[in-house]
Amino acid sequence: MEARDGKECIWRQRQVLIFFVFLCIPLAGSESRRYSVAEESESGSFVHNLLKDLGLEVEGLAVRKPRVISKGGKMSLQLDGRTGDLLLNEKLDRERLCGPTEPCVLPFQVLLENPLQFFQAELQIRDINDHSPVFLDKEIILKISESITPGTTFPIERAQDLDVGSNSLQNYKISPNVYFHLKLQDSLEGIVPQLVLDKTLDREEQPEIRLTLTALDGGTPPRSGTALVLIEVLDINDNAPEFTKLLYEVQVPENSPVGFQAATVSARDLDIGTYGQISYVLFQASEEIRKTFQINEKSGELLLKQKTDYETVQSYTVNIQAVDGGGLSGNCVVFIQVMDLNDNPPEVSISTLTTQIPENLQETVIAVFSVSDPDSGDNGKTICSIPDDLPFFLKPSVENFYTLVTNRALDRETRSEYNITITVTDLGTPRLKTQHTITVQVSDVNDNAPTFTQSSYTLFVPENNSPALLIGTISATDRDSGSNAQVTYSLLPPQHPHPQPQPDPASLVSINADTGQLFALRALDLSSLFLLSLLLFVALRLCRRSGPAALGVCSAAPEGPFPAHLVDVSGTGTLSHSYQYEVCLRESSETSDFKFLKPIIPNLPVRNSERVSDENPSFRNSFKFS
Repeated sequence: MEARDGKECIWRQRQVLIFFVFLCIPLAGSESRRYSVAEESESGSFVHNLLKDLGLEVEGLAVRKPRVISKGGKMSLQLDGRTGDLLLNEKLDRERLCGPTEPCVLPFQVLLENPLQFFQAELQIRDINDHSPVFLDKEIILKISESITPGTTFPIERAQDLDVGSNSLQNYKISPNVYFHLKLQDSLEGIVPQLVLDKTLDREEQPEIRLTLTALDGGTPPRSGTALVLIEVLDINDNAPEFTKLLYEVQVPENSPVGFQAATVSARDLDIGTYGQISYVLFQASEEIRKTFQINEKSGELLLKQKTDYETVQSYTVNIQAVDGGGLSGNCVVFIQVMDLNDNPPEVSISTLTTQIPENLQETVIAVFSVSDPDSGDNGKTICSIPDDLPFFLKPSVENFYTLVTNRALDRETRSEYNITITVTDLGTPRLKTQHTITVQVSDVNDNAPTFTQSSYTLFVPENNSPALLIGTISATDRDSGSNAQVTYSLLPPQHPHPQPQPDPASLVSINADTGQLFALRALDLSSLFLLSLLLFVALRLCRRSGPAALGVCSAAPEGPFPAHLVDVSGTGTLSHSYQYEVCLRESSETSDFKFLKPIIPNLPVRNSERVSDENPSFRNSFKFS
């Protein structure tokens, strides 16, 4: 298909990425491109390849995720994401879409993502000769007085042809006869056929004349339609009806009920008797006029047969003819303007929607949508808003398009789901509004370290315990979700080397990585000095008590620093902390206990442990760390 003639240009726009979202939505071109296709083409028919107009290569097409969008969400076109071909999505009927309007143009946009761009375009639907001329009345009756002189013209009901241009109605023919010939008169509404009297009529000789009127269009081959013209010859009637006004102008509110009186016309005839009796009829009326209006043939009242709709038709031109009993007629025109009422709520059409976004990201595009209102004036003007207490904002774009964007990073642990209600209100009276709710899920990111359920734990361990003895259980939780919240417990290796060999803590104690249970792997013996690693990110230093248990004194640690073994508690991520404490093991005739002494700063020697033990007699028979 051929694009509209004219200089082609592609505007390249530099986009700046700030906080992972585009601050504006650039247009792919300053002018709309026009493409054309013949009506009634099959669904899937090729229209045009858009790669060049979009400024893209085939390899980059999938990344930009192009799609065709149009006002109201009606998709008559589709874009092949592999080739860039613009294809028909359905058969298009030009007469249904545009009626008599020519050219028939449907605007649409191509939406590109990564980055977000709009490409304005139009599809022109070319007419084909798929309709024949049709006379709405298959029998046209003319009442002509025998006194009418030759040369008098008589307008005839014209045919209707839904096609336009050269395919529309172009000519009329009349069957051969000795009384009339056909004259064609141009008007704003098309060609109007007129019968011209060639020979004086004689009712006594031939009271009725039958002629065949043929209407032809300009297609190849031409299509045609016929109607019977029945001429009744009447006695003399020398006065035709005359309307008091040739043009009536009225206004009718839309949605007026059936039977509403739109106007009243009036004509008079100077003749008396049958020749002075006037009947009112619709003249040269289209099918739409006949479906919408009817006229009282006696009173001239023009009444509604169906409700009017401003969004469908804004005005009507109704031709009315007054015919007297002798067949003479007069004409007038009634121009009816439909007044718009605010009877349509705004409409919201979602083009792009993301229902799940990760937490901790700055401005993120949630949705791209358009709003529209088929009403006119203030009734069609809209205001779009979302609640103020949500971390989102609306960014206006082109032609009533909006982008819904986060205004800050979201925290799943604070709130994992948002229901965003988009409210569109028009400015009519009364104001009408439409609401559309979007639900956004916030997905988890591993941004929280595990934390313990207690600040301190007390554990009791008897000397010479049995192997695999459960010493105690610690527990940690993580505010994240899913795999990010799965906590694993493990022993950390020593942080500092020791010049003298020391017992391996892993040979003394083990921890269940899933449950946090701490087990003694063998019997604990006070005759040997050992180093024990525990959970909750705590490292313990042990010292041998040398005096009686009642004195509560621990012997000084051997010279030289002890290796610091740590226990790690962490999530799937790498967030963890470590702490170190000094502890002594007490021995009595029956039990042995751990006693908390003081926190130790790594690499610093321990001093005055006896004094610390004496100052803390309340910790006897306990093993406590916090």
